Parts: sequence; structure tokens; C-alpha cells
Amino acid sequence: MQKKIIKSSILLVILFIIGVFFIGLNKNSIYDTKDLVGYKIEKISLDHFNKDMKITEEDLKKNNFTLINFWSSWCAPCRKEHSILLELNKEKNLKLLGVNFKDKKNNALKFLNELGNPYDELAKDEFGKQSINFGIYGIPESIFLDKNLVIINKFIGPISKNDYEYIKNIVRKK
Repeated sequence: MQKKIIKSSILLVILFIIGVFFIGLNKNSIYDTKDLVGYKIEKISLDHFNKDMKITEEDLKKNNFTLINFWSSWCAPCRKEHSILLELNKEKNLKLLGVNFKDKKNNALKFLNELGNPYDELAKDEFGKQSINFGIYGIPESIFLDKNLVIINKFIGPISKNDYEYIKNIVRKK
């Protein structure tokens, strides 16, 4: 009787392990945050870069459109997209929020002084913890929001000329 219970327990454990294995095989293992498009961001709380205050969802609701750009001074692709961000800053219906990611403040300021500051507001995420809430897993990444904080698009990697045209066309239709 006791041997029968042991054999049954072992069989159940083996079946459980095999079941977990097959469930894992059927899941998409690629971490892709583009699925966030169409969802509304509920809560935003970012530390302001220079002031002792938080940037919240209420601040972003004042804008027709917001592009949240996660960047760092040590990021070569961030340097590549910077001229496009400067151009986007000229759009009337668009506000740019830069989130300085895992960077030293003096390096970030040097970067902006050298290349120009395209951002209407600047936040910091010294340890990368706040960016996780936005699905950020590398930089540069940008999130394009409407007035209701619904994600219109998410750009992984540097903003390209095509991305620039896409954003510009949406912003100018408003």
C-alpha cells in the first residue's frame, strides 16, 4: 500500500513537471512592450530633474500630446536621436518629457548643454525603478501619449525620421 502511494506521488510530480514544461514552451518568451499601445497610463510619479517635486499624470493631461523620452548621457543611440527630438520640440501640440535614466546629473547637464535641450520638462530615474512602470527595458525608448494618457505608440530604440513624420502627422491633425 505504501509503495503504491509513493509510486503515485512520483508519477504526479513527473506529470506536473512535464505540464509546466509544455505550458512554458507555448508562451511567447520575447519581452515586447508594444502591446501597451492603446492602454491608458493610470499613475505617473516621476522625480523632477531640478526641483523637489513630482511630475504626475495631472501635469501630462494639460498637453494635447506628450512624448516621454527615456535617455541617458552615456547612451550612443540617444545622441543619434537627439536632433530629431529638437525638431519635435518645435511642434505646438506636443510636449516632450525627458526621463534621464541611470545617469549622473552633471553628465546629463553636460549632454544637454552640448547638444541642446529639447525637453519641456525633465525628470530623473537614477536607479531605473520608475521606468519599469512604463515597460522600459532599454534606452532610448519613447512613449507617445494623447491628452487622456492613452498610449498612441511606443518607440523602442532611437526615434527615426519615419517616427518623426508619424508623430508630426498625428500632432498636426489636432
